[in-house]
Amino acid sequence: MVAVPVTLAHRAPQAAPVDAGGPLVDTFGRVHRDLRISLTDRCSLRCTYCMPEQGNEWLARAGILTTDEIVRVARVAAAAGITTFRLTGGEPLLRPDIVDVVRRLAGIEAAGAPVQIAMTTNGIRLPEMLPDLAAAGLHRLNISIDTLDRERFHALTRRDRLDDVLAGIAAAAQSGLRPLKLNAVAMRGVNEDELADLVRFAVAHGAQMRFIEQMPLDAGHTWDRSAMVTRTEILAALGRHWQLTPVPGRGGAPAERFLLDGGPDSVGVIASVTAPFCGDCDRLRLTADGQLRNCLFSATEYNLLPVLRGGAVTSGDDADVERMLRACVHGKLPGHAIDDPSFLQPPRGMNAIGG
Repeated sequence: MVAVPVTLAHRAPQAAPVDAGGPLVDTFGRVHRDLRISLTDRCSLRCTYCMPEQGNEWLARAGILTTDEIVRVARVAAAAGITTFRLTGGEPLLRPDIVDVVRRLAGIEAAGAPVQIAMTTNGIRLPEMLPDLAAAGLHRLNISIDTLDRERFHALTRRDRLDDVLAGIAAAAQSGLRPLKLNAVAMRGVNEDELADLVRFAVAHGAQMRFIEQMPLDAGHTWDRSAMVTRTEILAALGRHWQLTPVPGRGGAPAERFLLDGGPDSVGVIASVTAPFCGDCDRLRLTADGQLRNCLFSATEYNLLPVLRGGAVTSGDDADVERMLRACVHGKLPGHAIDDPSFLQPPRGMNAIGG
């Protein structure tokens, strides 16, 4: 199926659909505790499933949220029950003030306890930045690594940076940040023969390997379901090397976990396409240019910029931020409907939405 691009709908502030001060609960009873904050749409790689090699239309710098604006939204979100902030991109480590962002977010409390600060990164700048990030309050890391083969890595990312990524993973393994997770998009004809090797690599670095079904989030809208390695295929490939035991208590986590030969090591599978977990989703997203999204695949965004830049920072303005958060949650659909014939791929690519 060829996805047809659509124009994003931007919604204006609305009255709070539920009482202010309560948890962020949507109309299906899902309580939201996780806010993914994209810091930039720029990246040091050009992965084929995410970005075109050339001709990228970057977000206007004037529209990128400042650190003060990010922290302001985060404080309101924490007061409404958000307990985890995950920093994404693009590549979040390309943001010049990333350490200050982490430090200021780590100082926020939710329900009397510090929030958790996580980050998804390609790892390239970790060796130089990890000590400062850890000191600033970063708790957890997810690092993307789709292949261990140099030629494949170059072809997939269009950059010869495998050694830099491996150095970043080594630095993370030596740090105290845990759990450490490595992410790989499983792709037919690209890395499907490396799944077991990637698991062994992760285990050797004290990390959990997680395999992700390829999703329709590429900027070029060329996603082809037939090229996707499914959850069933991933588990079958791993089952030839280990006995896989499901780990109960998944909750709102995107990955199903399986113990390898009884543990303690495990592997995760994120099957957004063939086994969606929308019924337990507890995530919201804030794009680098100030758009709230209630689903990774949504065609609707809630524009916070007029609220954030419309006047002085007052308690009343913060109430407007909260109303926007609640309107976004209230508008959340039961699921993304990728398997429905009417599904339309989001106009934004993954780098502009935030992982």
